[in-house]
Amino acid sequence: MSNFDLIKELALQEQTKIVMLVMDGLGGLPLTAGGKTELETAHTPHLDRLAQEGICGLSIPIARGITPGSGPAHLALFGYDPLRYEIGRGVLEAVGIGFELGPEDVAARGNFCTIDQNGLITDRRAGRIPTEECAKLCELLQTIQLPDVQVFVRPVKEHRFVLVLRGKGLTDGIADTDPQQVGLSPLPAVADRPEAQPTADLFNTWLARAREVLADHHPANMATLRGIAKTPALPQMGEVFKLRCGAIATYPMYRGVAKLVGMELLPTGDTVASEFDTLREHFSNYDFFYLHVKKTDSYGEDGNFDAKVHMIEEVDALIPRLMELRPDVVAVTGDHSTPALLRSHSWHPVPTLVWSAHAGADAATAFSETECARGALGHFPATELMPVLMANALRLAKFGA
Repeated sequence: MSNFDLIKELALQEQTKIVMLVMDGLGGLPLTAGGKTELETAHTPHLDRLAQEGICGLSIPIARGITPGSGPAHLALFGYDPLRYEIGRGVLEAVGIGFELGPEDVAARGNFCTIDQNGLITDRRAGRIPTEECAKLCELLQTIQLPDVQVFVRPVKEHRFVLVLRGKGLTDGIADTDPQQVGLSPLPAVADRPEAQPTADLFNTWLARAREVLADHHPANMATLRGIAKTPALPQMGEVFKLRCGAIATYPMYRGVAKLVGMELLPTGDTVASEFDTLREHFSNYDFFYLHVKKTDSYGEDGNFDAKVHMIEEVDALIPRLMELRPDVVAVTGDHSTPALLRSHSWHPVPTLVWSAHAGADAATAFSETECARGALGHFPATELMPVLMANALRLAKFGA
């Protein structure tokens, strides 16, 4: 993992620029034995060239065999030990949409979902309803009141929303109510420790009322809650790495984690092309850019192998626009793997490449799981990526005499 005290001591303020391109859920699996993964199937001449000119490896977001959530996986990419620095999904979503959380707030990420007449979940994401429909449903849910606390319900994107409770004595330490698979009933909010029980009771009361309010609003006729948490205090990337950091992401959760670690959020459009436009527009103003592509993960979760392949190819076609800016260091990776075969995040290591004038070269001849396994970076903790990028940007001094 990154030793922040050591990095602070060695970090140099230089003029070099780093771009970290994160294709969410990048890693995959073949649909049939002996077949190719999504990345191996995609036609990626520009990414292949970067892989040939740079060094490659497979990153491990948390630990071997551990399937990561998006929050901890991104923290690892930014150099934070995800087992030490924990951020609940609710906080990430709230911060990502610009909701100002206070010290007495507890935030939860909400999913609209579909349940059948027996109360069993048939679609965990309610068909990814349009954001406009999500906003209307949030207005209905905002009418729910709870004793002695303020309640805030805010739309995020598609089926996602934020629920914030504000009041004295509220605490986190409450389990998710999403069972993470269809065919099961939504779970109750269960307190992980005794002092969290009153807060869990409030969330359960809210969920019961939400079920009544949403009953006639198929497909979004129920809601589940995830990542119930309070705001943590995190070291800021600008102080640790001596970088001016800009974040380019369309989805609020990823904007949230970037803001919590001290990045400036840059306004951008909904398309990948518009994100690359934003990079060009702001390239002179920052030292480090985090550029996030979401739909590689979304298509993986939907089990849409071909669409994930197409999205990877769309990103590859934009790589020349990135390289025209003459960045000093480019990293291309994912926060975790989301194989279409599994329709979910997985524990598989993530293909990663690092390109710079100083990176050297290795045996990798293309950007894929198989070729990255042959690369000089090997299997490495994702927390080590930032120091590697800093070194390639000539932003780390020598350690010791």
